[in-house]
Amino acid sequence: MAEVVLFHHSQGLTPGVLAFADALRVAGHTVHTPDLYEGRTFATLQEAMAYVEEIGFGTFVERGVRMAGGFPPDVVYAGISLGVLPAQKLAQTQAQARGALLVDACIPVEEFGEGKGWPAAVPVRIHAKEADPLVAEDLDAARALVAGAADAELHLYPGDQHLFLDSSLPSYDPEAAALVTARAIEFLASC
Repeated sequence: MAEVVLFHHSQGLTPGVLAFADALRVAGHTVHTPDLYEGRTFATLQEAMAYVEEIGFGTFVERGVRMAGGFPPDVVYAGISLGVLPAQKLAQTQAQARGALLVDACIPVEEFGEGKGWPAAVPVRIHAKEADPLVAEDLDAARALVAGAADAELHLYPGDQHLFLDSSLPSYDPEAAALVTARAIEFLASC
């Protein structure tokens, strides 16, 4: 079974993020959920993004990288929305990374790859809503990553909800979330 470091989205380490982690644990995986906000959560995406802009995106990413240093290096890095930033950076730059699970976001590979492309030994799965306006730009990056990676898949789901995986938010889509969870469990079993 895989060991996973799961980074939360911009609204924080919500009960819905923890529920997703628990579903992966029930399937036999070890899941770490570092809290990059030190206990803070935000009721709305707007409040959350105001906080992230205040601390800086770079600070958010570096907190994730720093916290990941406390875990074994041969893990699967997972992130939801904003949490994709540290997850993708680590998956691309840590030599022993076992995989990447990216939900609701994907950053151009060049951002972290220093021109090297996606690492051949790191499988990646990307999940997003096909009409999510917050993911529209990311879909080009996701398609490019999939086209250039040895083991990569992009899974698109009907709808436009962002943070659809989080059962504690109004944007939750139980049907799509169940499918993401099943696919994530299957992916992690292969890592």
